Amino acid sequence: MYFTDRGIEELESRRGEEEVTFAWLADKLRAFVDLNPDFETAVERLATYLARDDEDFED
Repeated sequence: MYFTDRGIEELESRRGEEEVTFAWLADKLRAFVDLNPDFETAVERLATYLARDDEDFED
């Protein structure tokens, strides 16, 4: 188990039933980076991964 799995599990257990928009998620990611600039690269990579995730399924 990776250390990040604990945070992912907490997110799922606390908010797993909620539905959110990608606009809401983008706002949360921006706010997180504003407070934690050292994580800018990791957040950018996650955002790019999420934005391009459906490219694997194009015909």
